[in-house]
Amino acid sequence: MKFIDEAKIEVIAGDGGNGVASFCREKFRPFGGPDGGDGGKGGTIWAVADRNINTLVDYRFSKLHKARDGENGRGADCYGKGADDIFLRMPVGTLIIDHNTGEHIADLTEHEQVVMLAKGGEGGWGNIHFKSSTNRAPRQKSDGKEGERRELRLELKVLADIGLLGQPNAGKSTFISAVSNARPKIADYPFTTLHPNLGVVRVSHEKSFVIADIPGLIEGAADGAGLGVQFLRHLQRTGLLLHIVDLAPFEDTVDPVKEAKAIVKELQKYDTALFEKPRWLVLNKLDMVPEEERKKRVKDFVKRFGWKGPVFEISALTRDGCAELITEIYGYLEQKRALEHRAEETHMTEEARGIASIDPDDPRFKVQD
Repeated sequence: MKFIDEAKIEVIAGDGGNGVASFCREKFRPFGGPDGGDGGKGGTIWAVADRNINTLVDYRFSKLHKARDGENGRGADCYGKGADDIFLRMPVGTLIIDHNTGEHIADLTEHEQVVMLAKGGEGGWGNIHFKSSTNRAPRQKSDGKEGERRELRLELKVLADIGLLGQPNAGKSTFISAVSNARPKIADYPFTTLHPNLGVVRVSHEKSFVIADIPGLIEGAADGAGLGVQFLRHLQRTGLLLHIVDLAPFEDTVDPVKEAKAIVKELQKYDTALFEKPRWLVLNKLDMVPEEERKKRVKDFVKRFGWKGPVFEISALTRDGCAELITEIYGYLEQKRALEHRAEETHMTEEARGIASIDPDDPRFKVQD
């Protein structure tokens, strides 16, 4: 199935039912009084994150989602029935944006996360709510309120720990197929990868992480050139970027340093936060470089590229160096998670200290009589 990562939908919540003005008309009860019931509540529309769904393709063809209206109230103290809510299941990683205002309504990052998209209207009151000692036969009632109506834009951002970055034919698809369970299409022509591929990398029986292969970027991608610009958003959620470079291009006129710098430039142009993400340099296709030239070519590339971060030399085809790289990645992710967990615990401790430091005699925290 083709990967669909954008969709536009309209959600219309149900209107509330109207209240009714009615009076009791029963034998032996000549003054039964008002008995008009309330209207039912309109149906609300919710979004539910589901990790078993991986595309927005359903919302490309089903654009309108409307909940039922609540029933009107009736006499004899009968209240109108409330309408059922609608639950729209979406992939984890979906960003929900109001199409008209640009407001970010929700970011579905956890399985079974529930977010309200459009609230159903409240039902109107029947005349039983308006009776009093001075108004014993009220003829007032209220109509139900309208349900919310919204046009929404859905954007799916892949949730992955590691994102692969590089020019077309840099060997990203070969690398992800070598280290994970993903089996993307691999061919010797540009733009083989037409949609993101997710793979789970198993370091051991209980240790794993998720890696994403994004369509290759070319110069001008941030302005709309090539395919990669459509999928740059997926890299925004990754914790670490692997910049894969083809160190053995087929043409002698192709300069790997120039191509690598073009990728970095596109990142910075597209999103500063994405540019500032941790990034490792992975020099690929060393099996195509004569053994006596490898060290010299690697050293020359790093020097001309001006790179001071981690550098890894691999061959995705023969899998040389891949195991060491995977081990280093998992160690980095474990350390990152430990730091985040520690920061979270520190924050919770500080909040507890703040609660404990409240002086019970402080007049600001006393209940006023």
